[in-house]
Amino acid sequence: MPPALFLSLLLGALCSLGEAMSREERHKLRNQVVEMFDHAYQNYMDHAYPADELMPLTCRGRVRGLEPSRGDVDDALGKFSLTLIDTLDTLVLLNKTTEFEDAVRRVLSDVRLDNDIVVSVFETNIRVLGGLLGGHSMAVMLKEGGQHMLWYQDELLHMAKDLGIRLLPAFNTSSGLPYPRVNLKHGVRGPETRTGTETDTCTACAGTIILEFAALSRFTGDPVFEAHARRAMDFLWEKRQRNSNLVGTTINIHSGEWVRRDSGVGAGIDSYYEYLLKAYILLGDDLFLQRFNIHYASIMKYISQPPLLLDVHIHKPLLPARTWMDSLLAFFPGLQVLKGDIRPAIETHEMLYQVTKKHNFLPEAFTTDFRVHWAQHPLRPEFAESTYFLYKATGDPYYLEAGRTILDNLNHFARVPCGFAAMKDVRTGSHEDRMDSFFLAEMFKYLFLLFADAEDLPFDVEDYIFTTEAHLLPLSLSTAPCPSASPANKTSEEELDDSNFDWTCPNTHLLFPDPAFPRNLREPIRSAVDKSCPRPAPYREPGIGRPPLRAQDFMANNPEHLELLRRMGVSLIHLKDGRVQLVQHATQAVSAVAAEDGMRFMQEMMELSSQQQKEQLPPRAIQIISHPFFGRVVLTAGPAQFGTDLSKSSTGVRGFVTVAEPYSGCSELTNTEYVQGHIALLQRGQCMFAEKARHIQKAGAIGGIVIDDNEGSSSDTAPLFQMAGDGRSTDDITLPLLFLFHKEGNILLEALKEYREVEVLLSDKARDRAAIFKGKPLPGNLIEGSVETQEVEENCLTEATTPTSFEPIGQSQMSTLELDESTPEEASPSKEEGRPADEDIHTAEDGNPPEKKVSPTEAEPGSVVERDCEKREEPEGDSDSSSQSVDELLADWREDLEAFQQMEKDEL
Repeated sequence: MPPALFLSLLLGALCSLGEAMSREERHKLRNQVVEMFDHAYQNYMDHAYPADELMPLTCRGRVRGLEPSRGDVDDALGKFSLTLIDTLDTLVLLNKTTEFEDAVRRVLSDVRLDNDIVVSVFETNIRVLGGLLGGHSMAVMLKEGGQHMLWYQDELLHMAKDLGIRLLPAFNTSSGLPYPRVNLKHGVRGPETRTGTETDTCTACAGTIILEFAALSRFTGDPVFEAHARRAMDFLWEKRQRNSNLVGTTINIHSGEWVRRDSGVGAGIDSYYEYLLKAYILLGDDLFLQRFNIHYASIMKYISQPPLLLDVHIHKPLLPARTWMDSLLAFFPGLQVLKGDIRPAIETHEMLYQVTKKHNFLPEAFTTDFRVHWAQHPLRPEFAESTYFLYKATGDPYYLEAGRTILDNLNHFARVPCGFAAMKDVRTGSHEDRMDSFFLAEMFKYLFLLFADAEDLPFDVEDYIFTTEAHLLPLSLSTAPCPSASPANKTSEEELDDSNFDWTCPNTHLLFPDPAFPRNLREPIRSAVDKSCPRPAPYREPGIGRPPLRAQDFMANNPEHLELLRRMGVSLIHLKDGRVQLVQHATQAVSAVAAEDGMRFMQEMMELSSQQQKEQLPPRAIQIISHPFFGRVVLTAGPAQFGTDLSKSSTGVRGFVTVAEPYSGCSELTNTEYVQGHIALLQRGQCMFAEKARHIQKAGAIGGIVIDDNEGSSSDTAPLFQMAGDGRSTDDITLPLLFLFHKEGNILLEALKEYREVEVLLSDKARDRAAIFKGKPLPGNLIEGSVETQEVEENCLTEATTPTSFEPIGQSQMSTLELDESTPEEASPSKEEGRPADEDIHTAEDGNPPEKKVSPTEAEPGSVVERDCEKREEPEGDSDSSSQSVDELLADWREDLEAFQQMEKDEL
C-alpha cells in the first residue's frame, strides 16, 4: 500500500463522538496558538537573533561560550541561529509566508556552518539539517504555487548538503555508528577537533538519522548520506538482544557492546523506534516496518504495563530497571496511533494527562505513583504531539480539551514578557532562563493542527511525514531514486517473519463501535492517578532507653548540653560552612555507662534525621509581584518545619521586604519601625532559625526570608533546605519563614537596592498573576485548564522519600553522622546521575571515605553528628556585597541538566 494512503487512512478516520467544542471555540483557540507563537518568535527575533536561542527571563540571546556552560545540553548550539532554522516550516504551516521568506533570506545571508565548534550529531541532524530540509520542502511547495518564493533556487538544500558533509566524519567508525559529537570545521580526528575520543552513544543518537539523511540523498541524488544512516540502523538491529528483541540505552560505537542494558521507550531510545516506523512510511521500505513490528511486540510484552511504560533489562526483560518514567516517553501514544494500536495509546495518554493536570506540566521524570522525580520541564512538546495524533485518529473532542489545558498552562505559568520560560520546578512554578528551539519547531505545529480546519492549512499535511523534531518531509520522496549502495547487514526472512502482524490500515469506526468506548478506557486510569498518594509513615518514638540528654532536646549553644556531651565522650567540631560536627569516642567518656548513653544519643540523632527525612515538605515559592516584575519572577525557596504552613493558606503572605537589623536576626531588632508589617530579610548564621523567626515576629514582621551566606550557593546546584526547629516547642512561631540560597537571595537584594520598594508573595507555589493584580483572594489551587484539575489532591506534589537505613559495618572506634538543621528536599533532582539527592545522614569509618552506615547494635561505635546550629560569624561590611544587576544575576543561574544527560550517566 502506498505510504501516503497508509498515513491518510490512519489519520483521517474519525469517530462520530459528537462535537462538544463549537467551531467558533476551536477557531478562538487556533488564533490563540498563533498569537502565542508570534509572542515567542518575535521576541527571539527582537532580542536573541542571530544567537541560537532566546533567554526569555533576561531578554537576550544565548551564545555558546558567553554564558555559563550547561554541559551536554549546550552541544545543540553551534552558532548557526538554531531557533530560526528550526522554525522555518512552522512559519509556513501557520500561514506566515512573508515571515518565512524573510527568514529564509536571513538564513542564506547570515548563517555559517563552518564554525570551529563541537556540536551534537543527533541534535544538529534533527534540528538544523531537518530544519533546512523542512524549509526547502516548504519553499519548493510555495514556489510551485506560483505566488511566493519565485526567486528560490534550492539554496537551503545546498546548505543542507554542506551540513550533511560536515556531519559525515562522525560515521567513520568500524561499526558505522556515529560519534556523538563532531567539530563542524575539523571533523572528529586530530587535536584541533576537541572530540573523537568518545566511546559510547545512545541508541536514539545513532538511530535517529535515517529520515533526514535519506531525504537529503533523495533530494540531491547523492546516495552517501542514506547509505551511512542505513548502516547505523542495520548495526543497531544486529545488536538487539535476540531473546527479548529489545535494545539497550547506550552502546559502544566501536565494539557494539551495550554499555547500559536498560530498555524503555523514553530518553535514550525513543526516536529509534519512531524512525523505524516513519522510515517505512517515508521511504516505502518494508524492512523498516518488519523490524519495527518485532520491536513493538517486545515493547508491548515487557515494557508496556498499561497505562505505564517501565524500563526493563534487555537480558532479563521481566525484571524492572527503575520505578519512574521520563517525560520523553509522552511521544509514544502518538507513535502507537501511527501503528494503529489505539487502545494502549488512549490509556497511556490519559495517565500522562492526569499527571499533567496534577503538576500543570509533565515533570521531566515522575514515579509509578505519579509523584515528581525530576521537577523541571523545558516546555517539551511530546504530550501535545500525542494529543494531536489521538484527536486525528478518534475525533474525540476530549483531546481538544486536553489541548486547551496545554495552552492555558503555557500562558498562565510559562509566559513571560520576552517569550516563554522553561519551568525550573513544576511544584513551585519557578522558571529557567531558557526557551529551547524545539518549542517553536514542534509545540505550535501540533497545537495549531489540533484546532485548525483543513481550509486553514496552506497545504495538505497528509502529504508529509513529521520528523522527530516535527519537520515536514514530503512523502513523494518514496518514489525518488534510492541509493545504489545496499544495506551492510542483510537479515534473513526467517528472522523477519512477522506474519502475525496486521498489515492493513486500522478503521476507528470498527475500533470504537460504542462512542463511549474511549471514555470508558480513561475513567479507571483517572481514578488510579488520583488515588495513588500514599502518606509518609507516622513517626515512632525511639525505643532504646532514656539517656540523660535526648537528641530532640539538644541545642549546640547550650553550655549544659555541651557538658553532658563531653561526659558521654562527644565533642564538637565547628565546620567552615557553619555546621557543627559531633564526634563520639567511647574511650573518652567518663564511664562505661556514659559511653553507652553517648551511643544511644548518637542513635537518636540518626532516628531524628530519618524522621525529618520522612517529613520532607515540598519547596515553596517567593514571587516578586512589584514593578517591574509583576509576578513573573519566581524564586524556589526552602520551607520551615515551624510557623505558618503556606500549603494551607489560600492567599499566601504578601508584603514588602525590608532588611532586618541586625542582619543575622539573632538579637532583638533595632529597626522595628521598618520591619513592622513587612517581610524581613535575614542572613543565615550565628543562631537557630527558630530564634531568628521569634525576633522578627516580636518586631511585628508578617514573614521572614533567610538568605544563605555561602557565596555562590544556588538551588540549581544544591538540594533545597528544610529549616528545622531548635529542639523545643515552636508553637509560638506563627509567621512563615522561607530559605533562599545565595544566588536567589541576591536577586531579591538587588531588586530591593534598585527599586527600593519590592513586594513579594510567599506561597506554596506560584500564583496566577491575573488574580494577584485584580486584588482578588488567591485561590488555593492555581487557575487550571479545566475544572477537573482543581479536584486533584494537593498532597501529591512531591516524591515519597525513603528513610535512611543503618547496616552493621563491623568494629569501629569512630564513625561520622552528618545532620543538617536545614535538611535537603529529597524531591529535588540530583545533579549527578547514578547517585540520589543528598540525604541528611552520611557515615564514614574513621571520618574518611568510603562512607559506611552505622548500626545501632555496634558495641563500640564512635559517632559524629553534624547539625546546622547557625554558629557563624556575621560578615563585616554591607550585607549586600553584590554589584551585579538583576539581569546579570538571572543570567548567572546555572540550569539543571537535561533528563537525557542524567539518564545517559545512570548506572544500573
